[in-house]
Amino acid sequence: MIRLDDWMEHSARYLARRLGRRGVLAQIGTVIAGAALLPLLPVARGSAAPPRNAAGPEPGVPGPEGDPTKCEYWRHCSIDGFLCSCCGGSQTACPPGTEMSPVSWIGTCRNPADGKNYAIWYNDCCGRGMCGRCFCNRNEGDRPIYHPYRSNDINWCAGAASQIYHCSTALIIGLADEEQPEK
Repeated sequence: MIRLDDWMEHSARYLARRLGRRGVLAQIGTVIAGAALLPLLPVARGSAAPPRNAAGPEPGVPGPEGDPTKCEYWRHCSIDGFLCSCCGGSQTACPPGTEMSPVSWIGTCRNPADGKNYAIWYNDCCGRGMCGRCFCNRNEGDRPIYHPYRSNDINWCAGAASQIYHCSTALIIGLADEEQPEK
């Protein structure tokens, strides 16, 4: 027990010689303030219910809405990156060997087939090097970086196990013009 007491006393005196009280209090205050702001970050939870496809069956073949492997496809109005539909995945699924990031950005795109606006949930697929095919950079409705949940210029792989970007998906959340029921 004496050794533990001696070690604790030696450690406390060493820290007291090296650190000032104000510096330690400032660092503790910074950590507390940072931890209090952490829940304010925009995060789309991966455990949330999967978005419903409000536009009918998932397009895998070009139809009246367009070709999902092209940048001009209606869902890609606010996408920035390589299209997963060209990289071994689809509009709603990541290619094998990658994982969907739990954080994302959103956009609103008009489907030319029915003339309705849909909320689109853009997710990056992470874990392998860049796909390199079907690069698309459309910025319709993009906001400056102080609206990060609407910006497509961020590496959204920050919430995934690997921060290596591969490609981006475009999932339909629902109608953007739909009246929300009162709760």
